[in-house]
Amino acid sequence: MSNKNSRRDMIKKAAALAFASTTLSSLTNRVMAHEDAMDEKLKGNINHSVCAWCYNDIPLEELCKASKTMGLASIDLLDPKDFATAKKYDLTCAMVASINKDWGITKGWNRVEHHDPLVEYYEYLIDETSKAGFPHLICFSGNREGLDDELGVKNCAQGLKRIMSYAEKKNVTIVMELLNSKVNHHDYQCDHTAWGVELCKAIGSERFKLLYDIYHMQIMEGDVIRTIQDNHSYIAHYHTGGVPGRHEIDETQELYYPAIMKAIHETGFKGFVAQEFVPKRSDKLGSLKQGVEICDI
Repeated sequence: MSNKNSRRDMIKKAAALAFASTTLSSLTNRVMAHEDAMDEKLKGNINHSVCAWCYNDIPLEELCKASKTMGLASIDLLDPKDFATAKKYDLTCAMVASINKDWGITKGWNRVEHHDPLVEYYEYLIDETSKAGFPHLICFSGNREGLDDELGVKNCAQGLKRIMSYAEKKNVTIVMELLNSKVNHHDYQCDHTAWGVELCKAIGSERFKLLYDIYHMQIMEGDVIRTIQDNHSYIAHYHTGGVPGRHEIDETQELYYPAIMKAIHETGFKGFVAQEFVPKRSDKLGSLKQGVEICDI
């Protein structure tokens, strides 16, 4: 082989090696950039939580661990027995549960005959919530069962006022959830924002607010963003969910959550938004991560 051909071969090999090196470097940089993007922290405009009941087939400890990795700061709707598990992962419970064998969504504060036992139950829950250093404790109106809405407000206010001074003393906010009575909770009384706001006004305490469930209120009244803007001073907490079906909050449903989150943020809201959809896909934690990313405006 001539010296000329030998030099040409050497140049070709050097060029191929340089190309391979450049390509490998480029590929490595792309992989690292992808990993950096995956590990990017949440923006901090929305405080994220998740409702534990939507993941009942995932052990709470596993849910806490995954939530912490995703950047969530809270697990919603825990009972006092589960507080220690959340705290183990440095998570708060932004909304404490209040359902037991005697009290729940259908049987609540709108009946005067319920008030005495409910006061006793809620004083216990207020104590547990306060000792844990958690901010909010959920409550429910109960079903109408023929009770008109005006009397329902009056009865709820009468009963809840009995615990408000105790809640104020313990730095716990009592929060009534707005639920739909059309699809999921037939006959539930606190099923419109206007009714909940009237109750807030009747109680007249900064320690009584509403849980605005976006899924439920889209079903009952729509006009979600305007309603939030007009009533945000009465709202302490938000829940999500895809409409219809209460599944993932992505393009498979009718609400555009980034715009809703932007509206919430612009009200100056400093509380939590909790994912409360029931995952339809098999990768449930993947669906949760997607929901958090959609809401992280």
